[in-house]
Amino acid sequence: MNKVVLITGAAQGIGKAIALELAKNHYDIVINYRSSHKEAMELKETILNLGVRCMAICADVSKEQEVDDMVSQIEKEMGGVDVLINNAGIDLSNLFHLKTADEFRKTMDVNVIGAFNCAKRVYHHMLDQEYGRIINISSTNGINTYYPMCIDYDASKAALISLTHNLAFEFAPYVNVNCIAPGFIGTENELDGYDEEFLKEECEKIMVNRYGNPEEVAYLVKFLISSEANFINNTVIRIDGGQKGSC
Repeated sequence: MNKVVLITGAAQGIGKAIALELAKNHYDIVINYRSSHKEAMELKETILNLGVRCMAICADVSKEQEVDDMVSQIEKEMGGVDVLINNAGIDLSNLFHLKTADEFRKTMDVNVIGAFNCAKRVYHHMLDQEYGRIINISSTNGINTYYPMCIDYDASKAALISLTHNLAFEFAPYVNVNCIAPGFIGTENELDGYDEEFLKEECEKIMVNRYGNPEEVAYLVKFLISSEANFINNTVIRIDGGQKGSC
């Protein structure tokens, strides 16, 4: 039986790339989404055509009851979540003096509490079967990028790294919990609205002189949830092409 992977925020961008890569490697996929219904349904059809099981479930991961309902549905139809990829995230960039506490709170709710809600809900299943993998998708913004326009996003990604360490401790010894910190990844949303000059300047801050592809993050996820990575736990792996300081 294939392992069941729940990917939050999976309809587009990095989440979509992870879903496709893992489906190609014989994992059953659950696409979580909140508003991208059309994209989620199209991705579901693509994955089903790869010969694995796939569900698409609309749920706001910041809402505990919606997460409970989502995982209950997965347990009923697929048997439970073996691998959790906490990828869902929002970035409400705005000038610092225009930011509100409500915006800050919403960012933390989705990016951090959403990951907590999902991890807590799969806790007993993973420990009962003495197997599980959790990958939290953070960002280099949570490590060394300082940019007041996204101060709430940066704080949430730093908090996600802290959450990773605590979850690794709590889920040991049967469940490996790791964190991936992407740098500038060229997703649809990331590249929207940027002119060529800006992209050129950003690429010059990266040692390999280009932005990353979502598929490259997916390859790292694939490795970390594989048996080859059994001894990798409680760690944060940057995937940023050699980012030179803050960008």
